[in-house]
Amino acid sequence: MSFLILVVAIVLFIGLIITHELGHFLVARRNGVVVEEFGIFFPPRLYKRVTKKGWLFSINLLPLGGFVKMKGEHDTDVEPGSFGAASTWSKTKIMIAGVMVNLITGIFLLTILAWLGMPQIVPNQFDIKGASHVSRQEVLVYSVQKGSPAQKIGLKAENEIVALGRPGHPTTINSISDLQTVTKQYAGQRVEIVYRNNGNQRVKFATLQTQTIVASTANTKNPKGYLGVSLVSLTIKKYSWWSAPVEALGLTWQVIKLTFVGLGHALAGLGKIIAGIVTGNNVARQHGQKIASSQVAGPIGIFVILKDGSVLGYQYMLFIISIVALTLAIMNFLPIPALDGGRMWLMLISRAFGMPLTASFEELVNAIGMIVLLVLVALVTLVDVHRFL
Repeated sequence: MSFLILVVAIVLFIGLIITHELGHFLVARRNGVVVEEFGIFFPPRLYKRVTKKGWLFSINLLPLGGFVKMKGEHDTDVEPGSFGAASTWSKTKIMIAGVMVNLITGIFLLTILAWLGMPQIVPNQFDIKGASHVSRQEVLVYSVQKGSPAQKIGLKAENEIVALGRPGHPTTINSISDLQTVTKQYAGQRVEIVYRNNGNQRVKFATLQTQTIVASTANTKNPKGYLGVSLVSLTIKKYSWWSAPVEALGLTWQVIKLTFVGLGHALAGLGKIIAGIVTGNNVARQHGQKIASSQVAGPIGIFVILKDGSVLGYQYMLFIISIVALTLAIMNFLPIPALDGGRMWLMLISRAFGMPLTASFEELVNAIGMIVLLVLVALVTLVDVHRFL
């Protein structure tokens, strides 16, 4: 089941890219701008086809986003049907269209989740008091250590641990701390474990690891647990029909604020890296690298996050996809060169100060932005490889 959810998650993630670019595509054509190419991901090309209406559809190799290539994309182009010849208002609408599609998609998914069941993931997550009820609360196995008591009795990811303890009188498990307390209490002893697998309740018996073994491996690369599982506590709330959209909007605003906080931490970490390199302070550099890398994820990181979410169920997967949609909206609105926001703000600032936006200057800014973006993606990917693989 988790594999199917993962496949759906990947399809939905690619769908976010397609709908983002579709926003640009539709608004451009509606405002009289000729679209020359609609691309999924970035070149080099893997597949291309010219449509009946004359524009090129392509699927490309680098999974870093997508693009819509329009006729005459320089601000100084004046040929009819070119992007440059469009009005300032039309250009703004075209460049912000992808942002709006991602924002609406994120809010829509969060509204659906509030009806179906909203996972409680974000710290102090926005909640409308009295408008929701807990529909699901359980402790699930997230992963199982090799050679552990849990593996020996066949416990697997997604199994729900119901009770554990003295045979015949196991203690009910309502939280991760409950399990930690009980397994420590019965360290080295034979215990009864009650769990659910695909809705079917089962009972197994296992001998837990001793306190000596757990303590002696605590600071090693392969620490052993008493039972040998990592757990996740799931809490899902359902909202009424009228409160679901309000919950989605409130959570969206909370995610936006947290995203800016995360960006602030990432920039602070980057500053420490630079300062550490300049001053030769390796401790500061490594500390900055740790802070900065903890706030970002590349293609590998996103895949791992989706894979982990798929283990927890479709609601968690949809939650992750909705957060990704909101994040795409935020990042493409910011004045980052080579992204939608960078191009839009560069144009608006040039208009505000009455400065002509020459083709050479525009190309230079976007080229530098793209190079920096690709370098950052490469660095983040290396960090993801070290962190996840």
